[in-house]
Amino acid sequence: MNKGLIALAFGGMAIGMTEFTMMGILPDIAKDLEIEIPKAAHLIALYALGVVVGAPTLVLFSGKYPPKTVLMVLMLVFFVFNGLFAIAPGFFLLEVSRFAAGLPHGAFFGVGSVVATHLAKKGKEAQAIATMFTGMTLANLIGVPLGTYIGHHYSWRITYGIIAFLGLVTFLALWFWLPKIQGSNKNLFGQLSYFKKGRSWLLIAIISIGTGGLFAWISYIAPMVTEVSNVPEGRVPMIMILVGLGMFFGNILGGKLADAVNPTKATIICFSSMVLCLLVVHFTAHIHEMAYVMAFITGVISFSVGSPIQMMLIRDAKGAETFAASAGQASFNMGNTLGAYLGGIPITMGLAYDTPVLVGVGMAFIGVMLTFAFLKTKKSAKK
Repeated sequence: MNKGLIALAFGGMAIGMTEFTMMGILPDIAKDLEIEIPKAAHLIALYALGVVVGAPTLVLFSGKYPPKTVLMVLMLVFFVFNGLFAIAPGFFLLEVSRFAAGLPHGAFFGVGSVVATHLAKKGKEAQAIATMFTGMTLANLIGVPLGTYIGHHYSWRITYGIIAFLGLVTFLALWFWLPKIQGSNKNLFGQLSYFKKGRSWLLIAIISIGTGGLFAWISYIAPMVTEVSNVPEGRVPMIMILVGLGMFFGNILGGKLADAVNPTKATIICFSSMVLCLLVVHFTAHIHEMAYVMAFITGVISFSVGSPIQMMLIRDAKGAETFAASAGQASFNMGNTLGAYLGGIPITMGLAYDTPVLVGVGMAFIGVMLTFAFLKTKKSAKK
């Protein structure tokens, strides 16, 4: 395997751990700082805000520099602010460092996606992007459970010290393994001109709404399996491992599918499969054994859409590929926020914990319809 792709996967794992480990150790941070859990949850929102702010801005202002240099600087920022988060004495400094730690997230995946396509063999570009995202799936499968365990039994500060160290490892891996690649050198206004096209906003909507189907499901998976499927609380980590394992295989599957049938058609297939899968989750949620089966299957299907969407962005944004890919990452986090928020509405209305999945069905279905509309605009543009 190409060592440059392995270096990018290291970055994906570090970023995946810093983003998702927070959910598991939030009670430990709240207890340690003697604050309420809702206040501690600001650290989750601030990270997402950092992603949304950093993804387009850092790419815009770093466009004239070589991609290797940009990626190394991004991981240096990641290392510094996750390290600061691990030792910060007060909540205000934790908030600042958490926001700053989110800034490199979208930019890294945006620049990294374009770099991965340059490193790939012809016809296997989406699989190269999937290799980078393999790091994030391994974070969910191995890193997050391990980090949560350390946070519970020792200290959440040790967990984030390890995450910061992974950022430093990635920096060194990029230095030694990633070859020099010529950047686009397109100026600021040239890259911004991409958003003059209606198709660009359609892509943003596809990602922000369609991927919300994943987050409407996964945000409430723990209460769903314990309250509806009657899975013991002690078995929830096993459910999450199955989800992570499914994401690992789904990521690989999505890359192969996008290279085989083209990214737009692959996205339609993935979102359509998500609609059907989430319907099955809802109607089988009361069956104890199906909770384990569907955790894996839904992980496979829901995460298969990542690489096809990135390839859609890159191919549609000639000359502004890194900016578009990073904006896609910001949109993915908007999907995270929308899915979690809209999925929670039925619960606040007193409905069962399997109803957020139906919200996910609706969001994924809208993703299918919007992708069909995008496909139609592409065909019209060719005429």
